[in-house]
Amino acid sequence: MKMRKVKRYKYQKLQMRLAAVFLIPWVIGLILFNLYPIFSTIYYSFTEYNLMKAPDFIGFDNYIEIFHDPIFYQSVYNSFYFVIVGVTLQIGLSVFSAVLLNMKIPGRGFFRTVFYLPSLVPPVASSLIWMWLLNPQYGLVNSFLKLIHLPQPLWLSSSEWSKPAVILMTLWCVGNTIIVYLAGIGNISGEYYEAVELDGGSSWAKFRFITWPMLSDITFFQVINGIIVGFNTFTQSYMVAASSPKSNGTLGGIKNSLMFYAVNIYNESFKYLKFGYSSALAVIMLIGMIVITFVLFKISNSGGNDR
Repeated sequence: MKMRKVKRYKYQKLQMRLAAVFLIPWVIGLILFNLYPIFSTIYYSFTEYNLMKAPDFIGFDNYIEIFHDPIFYQSVYNSFYFVIVGVTLQIGLSVFSAVLLNMKIPGRGFFRTVFYLPSLVPPVASSLIWMWLLNPQYGLVNSFLKLIHLPQPLWLSSSEWSKPAVILMTLWCVGNTIIVYLAGIGNISGEYYEAVELDGGSSWAKFRFITWPMLSDITFFQVINGIIVGFNTFTQSYMVAASSPKSNGTLGGIKNSLMFYAVNIYNESFKYLKFGYSSALAVIMLIGMIVITFVLFKISNSGGNDR
């Protein structure tokens, strides 16, 4: 009996060592590519650093300067605009598309493929396509609006329409979100819908009382993910600036209408070489994302308790 216990102990110890060996590459990657950048960014945020000389510790000066910088508030406003309007429309369009694509109709697999394909297009290529489509003079979108006698906005050439234009670009690539909602709808038991039918409920009643509540966890995840992605929006603004001779290499669009938070960090880092200042911006964004996520979790848990 003792020999059996000794053998079992040795076997478990060997398993633990093997597990540790296989975990070592992941731990190294976590330290080098996650923890080190985070802690180094926090350190640089308290310094004046421009890559030309060693970092000079200046305390909270960068943070004080940030909260007196109007560009910071402009970037926060633009990012929140993108998150509130863009994420709401993305979720609404994704749920609506997923419900339609879940219907048993001929060619359903084909339509699912068509809806998903745009999400495979690289962001740079997608931005170039939409910049051509939204061209105020020659774009297909304004040509269609002119055909049906509607106003033709200047889109990316206008400070009022540039953010809606970027949101329109992102709505084209919601295939991944649609797939997630399709999976969620597929996991809902048909018995719930049968119960609604027996009570004489309509299709709207099925969606309101069964489909939408059962997708709440997925929606919660999509909201958090959308907020993080929204504050990291960069490619569209970069492509607009790169294609415009009037930008002089500065990102942000007309009247800084596309000065998203990530764009502001990029400008401060690689245009003005203020790496300490941009690190402070990154730290503020990190703290902001943690606070927003914590608040959303609290709201979600309180809502679940009420139910």
